[in-house]
Amino acid sequence: MAGDWLISLKNISFAYPNGRTIFDNFCFDFGSGQRTGLVGSNGSGKTTLLQLVMGLLKPNAGTVDLFGQTCRSEKEFREARLKIGFVFQDANDQLFCPTVGDDLAFGPLNMGKTREEVDQIVDETLKSLNLESFKDRVTYGLSDGEKKLVAIGTALAMRPQMLILDEPTTCLDEQACDRIVEVLLSCGLPYLVVAHDRPFLDRVTNSRIMLKDGHISEAPVESCCR
Repeated sequence: MAGDWLISLKNISFAYPNGRTIFDNFCFDFGSGQRTGLVGSNGSGKTTLLQLVMGLLKPNAGTVDLFGQTCRSEKEFREARLKIGFVFQDANDQLFCPTVGDDLAFGPLNMGKTREEVDQIVDETLKSLNLESFKDRVTYGLSDGEKKLVAIGTALAMRPQMLILDEPTTCLDEQACDRIVEVLLSCGLPYLVVAHDRPFLDRVTNSRIMLKDGHISEAPVESCCR
């Protein structure tokens, strides 16, 4: 089973410079096929966990294995990040190009794709989001829900092996949430979703875990996705 883990944190210890300990001998595994919701109170360490996975924070002890590779150096984390589509809580932190098409093209271009390949990826991604007419739209003029869909699109355009989403439905209306549900259920990828929105998690996850006092425990799911 260990070979199936996309993420495996082993015996992680982490404390911030102010002395606040978040994790002590913490372990966490996430495997292919999982669509998992991560819940926990504010300050429980959810964001810290994501930052450790992405290599934005380094543990004081323990190892971070991504896709079967132990990651220690920035180069190793950078290679692993190409396989993880990360969606920020605030879409404005993720969208910085003039148009929607430019934002979707940014990642693939930096991966060395040809212009022809990138154009195809952009068109396919827009179609999957049902946003075909948005290619030349100015990004800052979009609604919050549209921005979030485009932010998810920038992650999908990287052709990742999994997604990590941080509070993807914050401040969105019901219609926008429904569109995000559709996109996630149809993307065909495993994903880890951090959210306080329990009804949303009921719709898109097949397992749920709770982070409390530096430990992971199973949390009930009322109605899982299929």
